[in-house]
Amino acid sequence: MKYAGMPMGMWLLFSGSFREKLVTVLQFDPKTAKRITAQAKPKYREILDRLPEFEKADRFKMNIVSCAMLSSFLLCMPRKPSVEKAAAYYREAMSTKPMKGFCRMSGKRKFTPQDVAGMQATAALRAADRNPYSWNMEFRPYPDGSGYEARFTACGICTLMRELGLFDFVPAMCRLDYTMSELGGASEFVREYTLASGGPYCDCGYKKKARQKREA
Repeated sequence: MKYAGMPMGMWLLFSGSFREKLVTVLQFDPKTAKRITAQAKPKYREILDRLPEFEKADRFKMNIVSCAMLSSFLLCMPRKPSVEKAAAYYREAMSTKPMKGFCRMSGKRKFTPQDVAGMQATAALRAADRNPYSWNMEFRPYPDGSGYEARFTACGICTLMRELGLFDFVPAMCRLDYTMSELGGASEFVREYTLASGGPYCDCGYKKKARQKREA
C-alpha cells in the first residue's frame, strides 16, 4: 500500500494526538513520547509497505490504516501497556475534533436508504476473499426494524496484528466501535462475539436510538 494519499493524511491528522496520549494516558514522559513517535513513523510506513492496495469499493481501508498506526506506536514503546490501557490510549488518541465531526456526520446518515445500500454492497463485495487484510461481512437487518447487524467472518486487523506479534491487542481496537457509535449519536452498539476472543464471528449490532425509531 502506498503511503501517499489517505495513509499520509491519517498520519498528519492523528500522530500528534497519539504522541500526546502517550503522556496523558500511558504516563510516558514527554521526551520518551517524542522518541516513540519519531520511531513509529518509519515503522508505520514499513507496515503499510507490506499491505496490498485495497479495491476502490472496499470501505475498510481506513480501518487497516488505523491498525497500522496503532501497531507502529505499540511496537516502538519501551514497555507495552495492558490491553485495558491500550484500549483507553487508542480511544483517546482517535477522539480528535475532526473524528468527532466525522462520526456525527456518519450518525446523521445511519439507517438511511443510502446507508443500508452501502452495507449491502460491502457484504456483496467479500473483499477478504482476495485481500487477507480486508473484511468479509454479512448484512443482517433486525426483523423488528430496530436496526441491523454487520456480522464479520474475516478480519484484516486480526490478520495484520497476528503477523506483527500484537494479536493480544486486537480487543483494544475493537472497543472503538462502541466509542464511534456513541459519538455518532444515532445508535446503541451491541456485541456478543469477536473473532479475537475465539468467537465464531464478530457481530456489530446497531440499535436505533429513540429519535431514530420515531422517525422510522
